[in-house]
Amino acid sequence: MLALLAPIVVFGLVIFVHELGHFIAAKLTGVYAPRFSIGFGPALFRYRRGETEYVLAALPLGGYVRMASRHDAEASFIEGGGEGEGEGLKPGQKGYDPEAMLPFGPKPVPEHRWFESKSLAARLFIMIAGVTMNILLAFMVLTGLSLVYGQPVVGTRVVGAVRPLATAPALAGLQAGDTIVAVNGAPVSNWTEIADRIDETGAGTVVVRTNRGDTRIPVGTPGAPTTQQLLGAVDFFIAPVLGDVLPGSPAKRGGLRIGDSIVTIAGHPVQSWSQLQERVSPAAGTDLPFVVRRGGALVTRTIRPDSTSVKDATTGAMRNVGKIGAAVADPTTREPVGVGEAVVAGARGTWITAAKIVETVRGLITREVSVRQLGGPIAITRASVAAAQSGLESLLFLIALLSVNVAVLNLLPIPILDGGQILINIAESVKGSPFSARTREYVLRFGLVAIQLIFVMSTFNDLVMGFKDVVAKLFG
Repeated sequence: MLALLAPIVVFGLVIFVHELGHFIAAKLTGVYAPRFSIGFGPALFRYRRGETEYVLAALPLGGYVRMASRHDAEASFIEGGGEGEGEGLKPGQKGYDPEAMLPFGPKPVPEHRWFESKSLAARLFIMIAGVTMNILLAFMVLTGLSLVYGQPVVGTRVVGAVRPLATAPALAGLQAGDTIVAVNGAPVSNWTEIADRIDETGAGTVVVRTNRGDTRIPVGTPGAPTTQQLLGAVDFFIAPVLGDVLPGSPAKRGGLRIGDSIVTIAGHPVQSWSQLQERVSPAAGTDLPFVVRRGGALVTRTIRPDSTSVKDATTGAMRNVGKIGAAVADPTTREPVGVGEAVVAGARGTWITAAKIVETVRGLITREVSVRQLGGPIAITRASVAAAQSGLESLLFLIALLSVNVAVLNLLPIPILDGGQILINIAESVKGSPFSARTREYVLRFGLVAIQLIFVMSTFNDLVMGFKDVVAKLFG
């Protein structure tokens, strides 16, 4: 039951909020909206109230708000139905209303209620409203999580690893095992405060005081690293304990489990997560013997890391590294925050999430990120079930993450998406006249094919990952 309900709740809520944004904006601008549908295909549930029919369809992989438009013919092959002459219900048919407008009755839709009759600003408002609602949903969820559960804080002040930066030779003054006691003269009690103090420096000199003395590092000036590059070069200490093992990953296939504590890799002792990464990163495609502590006993497993293209946190350059598909146990604790701090945390979390998604999309376009990393409906389903099993906080966080994904991806310039429709309307405004019906239909069909290709590709990735999981379970 959980496997069925979790993805419906997660994906259904995100899509509902997106389409609700379009619907509210259409109502506010006076556009006739006869249908509000969650999903595509045959209707499982219909309910008409006022001039709108609310539909729950069989394929909950999207949704739409049907608006009165002179382009019904081009859009109807996607959404079904129409508001043109001959498209409505006939007398005697179920739902027919002699006082209603098409498609529920005989009355024509007044031209001033068509989508195209509105100003460009009003049309853009309608099209951007769905994305805006998704961003607001993510912001509200993340703000609520911070308020209820507290702000995540990395409790340690111990340096786990220091990666050299050509632009920051002074980094040599920091070493793994150092304890940071102050940044820029301000005492710090955890790594979250350390990161905040460094990030606030802007352009100048970061003064890091440790148990061994002061280290002064220029940042934000010509020839010096940015604060983000500095933060990417210094890791906090994390014990090498697995907090998650991804389905179909080398770690999963090799028999590693959540809770395993890594003792050695290829005979080398591992005392921190940073050391684990140092052993795995250069060993893509190479068998590595892992010794892990599991339930008081030592267990040996052989793992072959996959080669993955990632952006170097310090240089920004792309490079291939070994990955085993395991995540560290959550090193954070929770500290209560006030309403103001929760709002700031919600806004920051939403912004950071959106920025990461934009960066991933850019990487896919430039081939810096492999299309094999795309997940589809099966991946969303598995993530939803896993989140539901982990608790309400994980489920809500997944909703926020997916909501930002939907917002960002809907702004892509693909004709069937909001971003593509925005471009078409702006182009028609610049052109001074609408595109022909045939041109619009061809453009929409191109967009539909593009979305179908993405769907097929992501679903194929899901199936491959699932197949690897089955093989791992059958053959160890």
